[in-house]
Amino acid sequence: MLRRGIMEVCVKGRRIKKFSIKMQKKLVVLYLLLLIFFIGLAVRLVWITRENETVYQKQVLSQQRYTSTTIPYRRGNIVDAKGTRLATSEKVYNLVIDAKVMTYKEEYLEPTLKALGDNFDLDISAIRDYVTNNKTSSWYVPLKQLTYEQISGFQEAQKEDSKIKGVWFEEEYKRIYPYGSLAADAIGFSGMDNQGSYGLEEYYNDVLNGINGREYGYLNDDLTLERTVKAAVDGYDIHSTIDANLQMMVEKYLKQFDEEQSNAFTAGNGAENVGCIIMEVDTGEVLAMASLPGYDLNDVRNPAPLLGTRLLEEVTNANGYIEIHKTDTVITEEVLANLSEEQLYVNLNYLWKNYCITGTYEPGSTAKPFTVAAALEDGAISAGTMLECTGLLEIGGYKIKCHGGVHGMLSLEQAVAKSCNVVMMRVAQLLGAEEFCEFQRIFNIGLKTNIDLAGEARTASLVYVAENMGPTDLATNSFGQNFNVTMIEMITAFCSMINGGYYYEPHMVNKITNASGATVKNIEPRVLKQTISESTSELIRQYCRAVVEYGTGGTARPAGYMIGGKTGTAETIDPNTHKRSETEHVVSFIGYAPADDPQIAIYVVVDRPNTDKQGNARFATKIVRNILTEALPYLNIFMTEELSEAEREELEALHLDITTQYTQKPEDLPEEGQEGGEPAGGTESGNEVSQPWMSYPLDPETGYRVDPETGRFFDPQTGEPIDGGESVPDPNLPVNPNLPTTPNVQ
Repeated sequence: MLRRGIMEVCVKGRRIKKFSIKMQKKLVVLYLLLLIFFIGLAVRLVWITRENETVYQKQVLSQQRYTSTTIPYRRGNIVDAKGTRLATSEKVYNLVIDAKVMTYKEEYLEPTLKALGDNFDLDISAIRDYVTNNKTSSWYVPLKQLTYEQISGFQEAQKEDSKIKGVWFEEEYKRIYPYGSLAADAIGFSGMDNQGSYGLEEYYNDVLNGINGREYGYLNDDLTLERTVKAAVDGYDIHSTIDANLQMMVEKYLKQFDEEQSNAFTAGNGAENVGCIIMEVDTGEVLAMASLPGYDLNDVRNPAPLLGTRLLEEVTNANGYIEIHKTDTVITEEVLANLSEEQLYVNLNYLWKNYCITGTYEPGSTAKPFTVAAALEDGAISAGTMLECTGLLEIGGYKIKCHGGVHGMLSLEQAVAKSCNVVMMRVAQLLGAEEFCEFQRIFNIGLKTNIDLAGEARTASLVYVAENMGPTDLATNSFGQNFNVTMIEMITAFCSMINGGYYYEPHMVNKITNASGATVKNIEPRVLKQTISESTSELIRQYCRAVVEYGTGGTARPAGYMIGGKTGTAETIDPNTHKRSETEHVVSFIGYAPADDPQIAIYVVVDRPNTDKQGNARFATKIVRNILTEALPYLNIFMTEELSEAEREELEALHLDITTQYTQKPEDLPEEGQEGGEPAGGTESGNEVSQPWMSYPLDPETGYRVDPETGRFFDPQTGEPIDGGESVPDPNLPVNPNLPTTPNVQ
């Protein structure tokens, strides 16, 4: 047997070399090394192919006159409660010129240029120069965002003439807001990059956005594109709780107020801010949300809505941080023309914010029902508690007055109806600071509501904790001063106080669907907690009804309906002295309808109305009355009260249906002085009627007497102040140092 090896043997006279054992081993090792190398190379090629397949495909295919274009997804719609589109995306086309293709053959150039000139408003000589001087260019976009109607003529010409080459249309989507400025604060907007800003557009950005597709293809020798398409995945549609019709009503009356008050006392808008929220009491669904000034969602950078607002400026504080402050300069056309781009953006950014969720302010007397509810629930007081109003209380070395003078002994209902500061301070003393702060937390005051809108303000630093609350702080907090809230915070808590104590998380969207209309997600009403008991809630409804029947909120009642609610007046903080202003006020009304079966809640806040006498809740109650007069019949909430002849004429003049379902006969109604028929001002106040009010002239619109010097309203029979001017400015009272001097700006 022959063995391999290097050894010499003779075969028929020939000398032959053979491998030795040592050489055989080396050969095996070399073979194994080569095998390992090729295995590693194969693994590496597989990995490269898997990780960089698209990149290498493009490189290879590009050498074969390969084309690849992105197929954009369609951003989802935002629709209202009835399916009306509030935001949608419309397909548009960018005209792209490929000079490399257009000049590939000499016979392509002239027919293509002629077709461009016939169908588009273009400078053809400029196009010719570009194409002939940039023959390697594949991307030149002379026109953007053309509609299908604008490009259809050229596409027909392409079909008819095979020599028209080198022009194609890049598809994209343009965000459209069919109703312009309607619900601008709630909707927000998105730009060319499909990134939402503010409102629903930002909060649901990932839901509304989809995934781009891609079109791959080869250009053959005839420059015909052979395609392979990976389809785009469109974004989901979101179904908002907003009712577009109700939203229109709200915005109509906010604008009406602004028109009436603009330039009334000083140059500028009707108020610094005006906001309104309507919410379903038993679900937390927001039916309407609006604030002024507004803006056009289709033209968000248009500076025109800034006219009449106060100019904002950036200021570097002592710590080196930039703050944004309001100046006393009212923006006019001239001021606007001189703004830099940076200054313009600062002011536009403020315009785009939603006052209903970002603006913070003192709630004033709208907080009084919360104080009473907390004390009732805690057991500090009972339904039969009577407390005395002596006109003022001295607490912590400060004399804190009641706005209505000396009320005498009052029931809780009368105290809320007359908005008595002294009784509220006594109630808070019985409750105590620790329990008062605990109930603020229970009502979510100082906490975010987590409404599904971008930009909600935090107010945690703007309310007291028990350890830091002195007796004077407790007293002023009891009637809504020295802490800040947002509108969404207040109305959500208020709904829980009148619906049996159930705190619903407020929300703006109740369903998400895909592009085919199939439901992806239902968003059901969500009860987070119970704030008070049903029995306490029933008492609060009774007290709030009294506010409208014979208290400070009578001017909020719409014809044919009884509602409940509470007026509020608070001062702003002077930015220079950091003391309470004696001239600038925030007035408001928070209420519900109908009074005996609350279905909707409404909250209107007017921040510093343009008048010399700002501390008058009538500015808010009038807006509420106008909105509810139109909104309640629309919502199929039937009238509960008998119409007077004047009210009937009012509704007929407004061309509104009289949806009365009034069931009581006149003989069943309580007489004056009996329960439910007490004359304005009540009979148990213990007041000695002050005579000067009797000489005040009657206001023809409300029937109340008006002090010509102060502008305050008084009941024509009892002399009770009923205008809701519950605040008593006292610059000497201590002010919470955390409160901002420029709400929702700093």
